[in-house]
Amino acid sequence: MAVDIWLKVINMEWGNFRSSHLPLSDYDHALDTESLNPGELIYEKVITGIYLGEIVRRVLCRVAEEAAFFGDTVPPKVKEPFILGTPIMSAIHQDTSPDLKEVASNLKDILEIYFNLCENFPDISNTSLKMRKVIVELCNIVATRGARLSAAGVVGILKKMGRDTIKGGGKQKTVIAMDGGLYEHYTEYRECLENTLTELVGEEVSRIIELSIQMMVLALELLFLLLPIRSILKRMSPESSKKPVMPFF
Repeated sequence: MAVDIWLKVINMEWGNFRSSHLPLSDYDHALDTESLNPGELIYEKVITGIYLGEIVRRVLCRVAEEAAFFGDTVPPKVKEPFILGTPIMSAIHQDTSPDLKEVASNLKDILEIYFNLCENFPDISNTSLKMRKVIVELCNIVATRGARLSAAGVVGILKKMGRDTIKGGGKQKTVIAMDGGLYEHYTEYRECLENTLTELVGEEVSRIIELSIQMMVLALELLFLLLPIRSILKRMSPESSKKPVMPFF
């Protein structure tokens, strides 16, 4: 029985995708303008872990300046670009404690924000729970947009490859390797991406699509194992005595 194995390792590098249909806000435009590469990597700037926390910081800075969100004085740290990293955003977003203690802790440690001048942390009884809930919701909005846009990109590739439907009763499995700490560690982002993918392709198709964190590593390891084997087989073939052996890259 002959078995055909097709191994496809594709590095999308889709960060530089740009379209007028991308839902860019004033914060996105400002971030892009002030970045080291204005006009480039627009898609990357709205979906990746490098920038999500910075978008949250920019929103907080604006509401602090225009709506006195943190009081009469804008905390100086809120004005510092990229001080609020996406890992901190993730920790804030994933805080499920009744009083959102993790939110207060991170804002104190990273942004040096003391709610109601309550500096005797961890006693946060004077902290505004309503304010902390607003910040969690802000993280949810930014993460949800990024995850849904990522899922839309995945579905676009599936459509291009004809893998967004089940044809002729076939159930060929598609494995998508997701690389990076954002998908691996940001639970809400990952779950939103997966749910959006199911929403866009449907339950039936989603069952034959697997999002994997480690598959890329395994595929590359397999590829490097196969390279010397292929070279040996080519040298052993009858045609090898008639044709010069070409290096395989």
